[in-house]
Amino acid sequence: MDLLSTIKGSMLEGFFPAGWDLKKIDKCCSNPPDAITERQKWWHKDFAPVPCGTVEDFDTMMGHEIALQIKKSKDDKKEVIFILPVGPMGMYRWAVYFLKEWDIECGHVHGFNMDEWSDEKGNTLPSDEPGAFQDAMGKAFYGPLGKLTIPKSQRHFAVREQLPKYPQEIASLRKRGARLIVVFGIGRVFHIAFWEPHFAGEFKSVEEWKSQEYRLGAKLHPLTIEQNAITSFKSRTTLVPCYANSIGPGLFLKADYIIGGCDGIMGRDMLWQGMSLWVALRYGPDMWVPASFMPTLPGKLFFVQELAGPLQAECH
Repeated sequence: MDLLSTIKGSMLEGFFPAGWDLKKIDKCCSNPPDAITERQKWWHKDFAPVPCGTVEDFDTMMGHEIALQIKKSKDDKKEVIFILPVGPMGMYRWAVYFLKEWDIECGHVHGFNMDEWSDEKGNTLPSDEPGAFQDAMGKAFYGPLGKLTIPKSQRHFAVREQLPKYPQEIASLRKRGARLIVVFGIGRVFHIAFWEPHFAGEFKSVEEWKSQEYRLGAKLHPLTIEQNAITSFKSRTTLVPCYANSIGPGLFLKADYIIGGCDGIMGRDMLWQGMSLWVALRYGPDMWVPASFMPTLPGKLFFVQELAGPLQAECH
């Protein structure tokens, strides 16, 4: 007796995105933990999942990878574009640490935040208000870098006035030789940024879906609301906006290199991101599962080993 055998007639019937294959999702999650790094035929040859023993290891290793890519671009005398998330966040402290240790001035870096809370029209919170991603980035990354920081003119945020300019600005930078690096987490509903799975229902083909570069006032799935209530708002669902501005696959799938992270463990053997990780790695590319495309790109996906499971019932 489980969800698959009891969903008919329940309040969850019709709740999940229409294109999800729940049996396939369950199969993805039924593998033994030590199988999680087994290569799949659709993975890019230069993609690798990287297990981390603890959250502390995860923060350090992912932060090192971000700093290392910034350093490599500096050494190569090349500009670099980073599309950046607010979640996960712990890696920024270590990226700052390594950049300061190496004395890497970041004038060659262009930062584009991938998303921001909004209303249905794409209007966002004031930049200095707690909860705003602009405020979070300033406190976690741009501010602590001090004199080495990315120039303010090269920091871009997914607000109504700036997000529509991202495609042209990024294309212009790439034309003059800049690499595009996408840093990301994976959502409870397998989103990248706030590009939600149900958006797939609007498009006639994967190619059309892949061409979408951004969205203002994106309508969020209820599971995304609850994920953020738990991870960012101390369980207070009433504080979470129902809409967000977000980049789309027309930007995040153009990455020259990806740095992904899954750190969703909550203590006492509770996880929120185990299914998200397994499905991203095993489902196979499908526009109803945005994260499933990320292994088709070169780069690394760091994850806390506990997320590999086994994903099975436990009582608390």
